[in-house]
Amino acid sequence: MKRIFLVEDDREIAKNLILLLHQEGFTVTHVGTQEEAYSLFDGNKYDLALVDISLPDGNGFAVCTQMKQSRDIPVIFLTASGDEASVVTGLNMGGDDYIIKPFRPRELIARIENALRKSGHSPSVFEHLGLYVDVTNGIVKKDGKEVFLSALEYRLLLVFVGSPKSIITRDRLLDELWDAAGEFVNNNTLTVYIKRLREKIEKDPGNPEIILTVRGTGYRLGGNYVSK
Repeated sequence: MKRIFLVEDDREIAKNLILLLHQEGFTVTHVGTQEEAYSLFDGNKYDLALVDISLPDGNGFAVCTQMKQSRDIPVIFLTASGDEASVVTGLNMGGDDYIIKPFRPRELIARIENALRKSGHSPSVFEHLGLYVDVTNGIVKKDGKEVFLSALEYRLLLVFVGSPKSIITRDRLLDELWDAAGEFVNNNTLTVYIKRLREKIEKDPGNPEIILTVRGTGYRLGGNYVSK
């Protein structure tokens, strides 16, 4: 289970972020000040940090510098300011990415997963019931033969690969497809994409083993999986 270090002084934002991250299978340690960040970060192991730029006793840039000197983990800045100077400063200080408030939950999770993959803290190869997914190179194979997916089909598959132990709700999948397509995606469209994906990765699409339906909720992965 990946550990997130959250540095955010707004309690309401922090509360919502913690809830979201827990739902995605992360554990979260939260602090609200620069001083608390310094004292808790050393001596504890984290896989990624979410750091607000504006803190009551300092700023996130200094926190990022301290973290990178102590242990090089991905740092994503949370900022209410969209000005170019803040973004450039954060990246020059060693930040791996930034996201401007208010942000969509799915976009934040996607950025976290991307940063973890780039840093080597997230599995890049996934194997499951004859299905092989190389996330780094975007390669999908079924029983050794390469499978070609559309952009939205691949995005849909990555949601399952990224949360292999979770039940994925239809609402979450709709959000994911919306982010990827940039246009409205409804329930009927989602059903069509699930059907198409199953036709490409399942041995028997009519009796799926990989993407299982959870009635009234959504879908989940079936069987055991291996990640590397």
